[in-house]
Amino acid sequence: MSLPLTRKDLMIVNMGPQHPSMHGVLRLIVTLDGEDVIDCEPILGYLHRGMEKIAENRTIIQYLEIP
Repeated sequence: MSLPLTRKDLMIVNMGPQHPSMHGVLRLIVTLDGEDVIDCEPILGYLHRGMEKIAENRTIIQYLEIP
């Protein structure tokens, strides 16, 4: 009986981002070797907070963050 040859190519799968109206939208770039996850790179930053809209009716002093 001969065993099937396995490929050594890695598969890169993009998961997300989902619908923008969802909270905490996330995108994952997942590298797979068959069913095994080799690497997972999360990409954040799809969440729109409307900072420009908040700043429209404020002065620069009211808008600045003080750490």
